[in-house]
Amino acid sequence: MTENQTLNPNSASTASAAPMADFDWSTGSGSGKYSNYSSEERSKMESLYSVSLNQVQSNELVKAIVAGISERDVILNIGFKSDGMVARSEFRDMPNLSVGDEVEVLIINREDVNGHLLLSRKAARIMNAWERIVKSHEEDLIIQGKVKSRTKGGLVVEIDGIETFLPGSQIDVKPVRDYDQYVGKTMEFKVVKINPVLRNAVVSHKILIESDIEAQKAVIMSRMEKGQVLEGTIKNMTDFGVFVDLGGVDGLLHITDMSWGRISHPSEMVKLDDKVQVVVIDFDDERKRISLGMKQLTAHPWETATSNLESGSIIEGKVVTVADYGAFLEIAPGVEGLVHVSEMSWSQHLRNPQDFIKQGETVKAVILSIDKEERKMSLGIKQLTPDPWITIREKFPVGTRLTGRVRNLTNFGLFVELGEGVDGLVHVSDLSWTKKINHPSEFVKKDQMLEVIVLDIDTEARRLSLGHKQIEENPWDTFSTIFFENSVHQGTMVSMDEKGGMVQFAYGVEAFVPKKQLQQADGKALRLEDKADFKIIEFNKENRRIVASHARTWQEAKDKERSGEEQEVAKYQAKSKQDSSNDSGIMGELSALSDLREQILAGEQKAARDAMEKLDKPSEAASAPEPQAEADTAASDSETNA
Repeated sequence: MTENQTLNPNSASTASAAPMADFDWSTGSGSGKYSNYSSEERSKMESLYSVSLNQVQSNELVKAIVAGISERDVILNIGFKSDGMVARSEFRDMPNLSVGDEVEVLIINREDVNGHLLLSRKAARIMNAWERIVKSHEEDLIIQGKVKSRTKGGLVVEIDGIETFLPGSQIDVKPVRDYDQYVGKTMEFKVVKINPVLRNAVVSHKILIESDIEAQKAVIMSRMEKGQVLEGTIKNMTDFGVFVDLGGVDGLLHITDMSWGRISHPSEMVKLDDKVQVVVIDFDDERKRISLGMKQLTAHPWETATSNLESGSIIEGKVVTVADYGAFLEIAPGVEGLVHVSEMSWSQHLRNPQDFIKQGETVKAVILSIDKEERKMSLGIKQLTPDPWITIREKFPVGTRLTGRVRNLTNFGLFVELGEGVDGLVHVSDLSWTKKINHPSEFVKKDQMLEVIVLDIDTEARRLSLGHKQIEENPWDTFSTIFFENSVHQGTMVSMDEKGGMVQFAYGVEAFVPKKQLQQADGKALRLEDKADFKIIEFNKENRRIVASHARTWQEAKDKERSGEEQEVAKYQAKSKQDSSNDSGIMGELSALSDLREQILAGEQKAARDAMEKLDKPSEAASAPEPQAEADTAASDSETNA
């Protein structure tokens, strides 16, 4: 050991830690145990190494050779320094897999924490499938897939392990009612929409059919002619008609062209998927629209069913439509006649046909007129019975009492049915002698039986005037002797309004009381149901009007009292006036009387003094007269003189 080495004991270890880059791999070690490689040999070995081992990257698709198969895994050789293992479940679509087969896999990781190579065949299939889907969408290519299951609004289609969506509207050109029939089928599709981020796609099978149909349409439209009879299938049904598939092109069969008769819905004649014979009525080559007909395949019923019909014939038909103006009767499919509302009944008051006839009924009618060229027919029902107005005067003479049913109420009166087609009017003023009726509903109800009397008949206008109050004698002849003007009666207030009120007297008689005449003596007005005395101030027999007043019952008595007071005042004033003319004579007499009174008083005073003096002198009292007697005598003398 040298001095330097002694001084630096770490020098040996420092020398041994020389960088690897300075190591000479071509140098043998010592005794020649390891032989040296020549440059030629070294180059050859490097080339063999580079050929036998591939340089791979993660997420890369590579070809692999099956090196071994176990119950759980498949060993794959991709030419890398180590083999990879893939679960056997990823090869379920290859039941005949054997050693030596080539498959495509995706490198998940070149080396995990354990130094293993991670591969996936499933991921490789999904990547390949998505690339195929994208390519199919970009290049408008047809792709094949298998319908896996049904979902809301459509089907799920699997394409090489990727699930895509097939909307219900894209399954077929005609509406599909049963989606389950397609589950499990392998079909061809076109990709119509993709989402690269979510990696989902929408496919269509209908688009493939439409491309074929367009070619068929061109052929069909080029050969189409009006009047051509074709066979088709009911494809779709609506309220206004059905769409018929003519083998690639659709035509509309309108509901009015399905039958010569009336139908309310196409389902009455056909069902979906029915095979039908139709005739081409019209078509538009540019718009590809075709109008079809079914009833045109048979002759019009007017040409056959009306051969024996003429005016006056009695027919039977079904009511198919009821309108405001009348009803249509179907005599045969496609043959109809109109019964106008005026021809339904002899009554002049029938306004609504639905009150007389109902839809669906079978009725008889008389043909009034028929035009086979215009295919129009007028019918009548009332003509089946005799006109009751011809013998109305003999059957219901004026003054006849009858009982009929109230058929209708109006503001001015009510109509009473006396027989088939005969109605009479009872005016509201002819309902009661005593009550004021504003509306007939206050007196009678619809369909109620009412006794009436015939007042007047107008056969030309077909009018019958009836009355109800005329059944009894006019009580106003008697009322005129009871409720005469200025008579007073007790009554009860039965109604009130802003103009006044109605008071009811005996016999059910009502009178009007003006508002001012409702006032009581205390200043307050009478109220409903109050009882009081009323004075008749107007009686009109012709108009059956009575006007009464409560205010006058107490105002007149007060006026009499006031009149008596005024007479007394007048008498007093007259007397005062007369007395004023004799003021001078009276004043003289009064002065004389005053003097006389003073004299009498003076005499009485003197007599009293004298009497007092005598009392003071007893000796003289015996012989002298008594004072009282003397005073009485003096007073008597004074009165006599006076």
